Amino acid sequence: MTADVTFQVLDVTPERYAVTPILAAEIGITTGGEEPIQAIALRCQVRIDPFRRSYTDEEAAGLLDLFGPRERWAATQRNFLRLHAAAMVPGFVGATEVTLPLACTYDVEVAGAKYFHALRDGAIPLQFLFSGTIFDAGQQTLCVRQVSWECEDFFEMPVAEWRDLVGQHYPDSGWVRLSHETIAELSAFKSARGLLSVDEAVGTLLAATSEPITCSNGSSREAP
Repeated sequence: MTADVTFQVLDVTPERYAVTPILAAEIGITTGGEEPIQAIALRCQVRIDPFRRSYTDEEAAGLLDLFGPRERWAATQRNFLRLHAAAMVPGFVGATEVTLPLACTYDVEVAGAKYFHALRDGAIPLQFLFSGTIFDAGQQTLCVRQVSWECEDFFEMPVAEWRDLVGQHYPDSGWVRLSHETIAELSAFKSARGLLSVDEAVGTLLAATSEPITCSNGSSREAP
C-alpha cells in the first residue's frame, strides 16, 4: 500500500538573482512510510485569502476597487486566485524539500498585484492548493497516482518581503497597463506642453482635477 504524501509551505522569500520578479516558495514534502517516491510532477494553485487578516483605513482605501467600501466586505470579500505554479520533484524516501517558483507582476490592473500594493504592513494571507502526479517506485512496475485534492497549506508572507521584491526590480517605479490610444494621447499631451516624461504628464493631469486625491502612501494632493 502506498503511503500518503503531505505538503507544507516552509517559507516564501524573494529570489535574489532572478531576471524577473519571482518569489521562491520552499515546500516540505513527507510520506507516511519508507516506500521510495520516484518523482512528483507537482502543480500548485496559489490563492489569496483576504479574510485571514485585518486592514487599516488606509489599506481599505487601496482595496476599494477589489472589494468596495468596508461595509460591503462581508458580501464582496472572497478568496481569489493569485497564480499557478509547477515544479518537478526528484525521487526521495521519507522527506524532501523543493523550491516552487512563483512568478510575480507589479501590474496594478491585476487583482493580486493590486491587493499586495494596497497592504502597508503585516502579512499577506496565501493559500496553497497542491495537485499533480506521484510516481511510486514499485518492485516491478512504475505506479502512478494523483496528489490528494485535500493537500493544502496556508502561509502568511510578510508584506515586507513583497516590497523587497518590488524594490529590487522596480525601484521607485511601477507598471500601469494602458491602451495604445491612451499612450498616444499622453505622449501628445507631454510634447505639446514641453514636459520631460509621461510620469510628469500624468502628474500634471492629476493636479488639474477638482477633487483631492489620496495617494497610496497616505499623502494627498489637491488642485489649486
